[in-house]
Amino acid sequence: MTDDAVPLTTQEATRVAADVLDRVGQAVVGKRQALSLVLAAVLAKGHVLIEDFPGLGKTLAARSFAQALGLDFARAQFTPDLLPADLTGSYVYDQRSGDFSFRAGPLFTGLLLADEINRTPPKTQAALLEAMQEGQVTVEGETHLLPRPFHVLATANPVEYEGTYPLPEAQLDRFLMRVDFGYPTADEEYDVVARRVARQREEVVVEPVTDARGLAALQAAVERVQVDESVGRYCVALAAATRGHAEALTGASPRGSLGLVLAARGWAVIRGRDYVVPEDVKAVARAVLGHRVTVRPELWMSAASGPRIVDSVLASVPTPHTLEQAAGRR
Repeated sequence: MTDDAVPLTTQEATRVAADVLDRVGQAVVGKRQALSLVLAAVLAKGHVLIEDFPGLGKTLAARSFAQALGLDFARAQFTPDLLPADLTGSYVYDQRSGDFSFRAGPLFTGLLLADEINRTPPKTQAALLEAMQEGQVTVEGETHLLPRPFHVLATANPVEYEGTYPLPEAQLDRFLMRVDFGYPTADEEYDVVARRVARQREEVVVEPVTDARGLAALQAAVERVQVDESVGRYCVALAAATRGHAEALTGASPRGSLGLVLAARGWAVIRGRDYVVPEDVKAVARAVLGHRVTVRPELWMSAASGPRIVDSVLASVPTPHTLEQAAGRR
């Protein structure tokens, strides 16, 4: 347990966060913005869904973050025949003691890579809900606490829909962010090839920057980041605007506005500040709100999407002037 971790100063936390991104960047080439979003979510004690085409470094990014953060790492390959007990663990009869003992599953780790989460049925997907929200699992009526910190980095492919099970809105809402990596540029892609040839092996090993206790200290520093009332109300206004958008069937819930505040605090620390400005909110808004907005069914064949609705809301909701005011006070 790391609840007694001493929080770092903002400057110390920013430096550690930059070192983590630098180390992960040694493995995942050219994705600094996306990697920063993932780290901001982890600093905010959240979980991340990385959704993009195959071969763009989603699994490598998750493993690299676990190594750089010094967390225990487990990978669960989600398949159609995966059972809930395969994740949570189960009670096994011990012949020596004549009693049942609990054998923990892969959920009992610091960072879980839930690989291709949309390839397993909803019953197994639901096994993650309690773990992600409560930091515990219940097996046969017994509650077992998970290690802290505990984070889920899940991957999903937006292609090959045959044989997949779309995540229900209730589970999507448990992810603080949904992040996509996108294709690299030609130079970045060549850099991937050149690095593989130079190291003469397939695996990439990232040296740790901190450990579980250090991550808890980083998260404690994020908890001390100040949020002006105008910025908090801006987050509420953005989430509320998605509910009334013409292209939205359902908008972001209050968990969305709270997610904006939490993620923006993590982003502020990465940017070296102990207070949140509207630009921090805008930087994380698409990743935080995009998967919480459902498009009207009649628009499914159009260009309408959750991220597009968020972009529209960002353009229409007035931005508070907290940035200038905060700069003037410092």
